[in-house]
Amino acid sequence: MKSNVVGALVLVVIGTLFLLNNLGYTDMSLGRMLMTWWPAILIVVGLGMLFKRG
Repeated sequence: MKSNVVGALVLVVIGTLFLLNNLGYTDMSLGRMLMTWWPAILIVVGLGMLFKRG
């Protein structure tokens, strides 16, 4: 159940960022931000999988 909540929250946050960017409320480059932070995303996902097993 916890992983479902975390996954849902991640989707809501990502969707909100895209919506705010499309509406012109933010001036951030989501592609550039994703290209910068993708290693951290992999680490977080890996740690989540590691602790989920234990």
